[in-house]
Amino acid sequence: MRALRILLIVVVILGGLFVIADRLAVNFAEGEAADQLRSTENLASAPDVSINGFPFLTQVVGGELDDVEVGIDDYEASTGNGGEKIMIDNLRANMKGVEFSSDYSSATAATATGTATVGYDELMKAAKSEPTAIAPGITAKVIGLSDGGNGKIKVSLAATVMGVDVPQPVEVLSTVTVKDNDVEVVAEGLPEIGGKQLAESRIRAITDFQQSIDELPGGIELDKVEAAKDGVEISVKGSNVVLAG
Repeated sequence: MRALRILLIVVVILGGLFVIADRLAVNFAEGEAADQLRSTENLASAPDVSINGFPFLTQVVGGELDDVEVGIDDYEASTGNGGEKIMIDNLRANMKGVEFSSDYSSATAATATGTATVGYDELMKAAKSEPTAIAPGITAKVIGLSDGGNGKIKVSLAATVMGVDVPQPVEVLSTVTVKDNDVEVVAEGLPEIGGKQLAESRIRAITDFQQSIDELPGGIELDKVEAAKDGVEISVKGSNVVLAG
């Protein structure tokens, strides 16, 4: 019995040491992965990286991590418009089946899903914010975007009629969708301005617009989008997503 107790104590101690070693290894790996991502994506600060699953060391031996989560608070994406950038907030991605090279210099996820937010002030970069003629004597411009409820965007327009400002903003509820890597905003109905129903093509030149969002980390792409309180919430997805290398 005494020998059995000693054996059990040894097993418990060894098990505890293995857990400690495993957690130390995963913490080190998360830090290294964060530094690599910061360098690869040219980020201002290191992202949050969490390697899930236990034990970590056996995953390393197998050459594949089951589940890796990455969080980037502020990411500048390309708009494809002469180098102009758009800020993506709270980008969170969940990577599955992350394989890495034998020298750990590169890693690729089989699949990735995630979420991010584009603030309304950032989306405004694609809207017509300069007065544009939409009919003889009538001009309009977009002065604000906000949550219109039920997944819609409220587009607020300032208008002038024969040089006189319309007292109240003209508001239009719009749908927001993803097409390829573009966020598209399209008015559901067409407003009257100055008591006049304007030509649809003219008013849509102001109310409807699209914003390209390119070069997201690792090659992930836009999937779905919906208007929310502080901006549009985007779902992203990808396959064979390059994390490093």
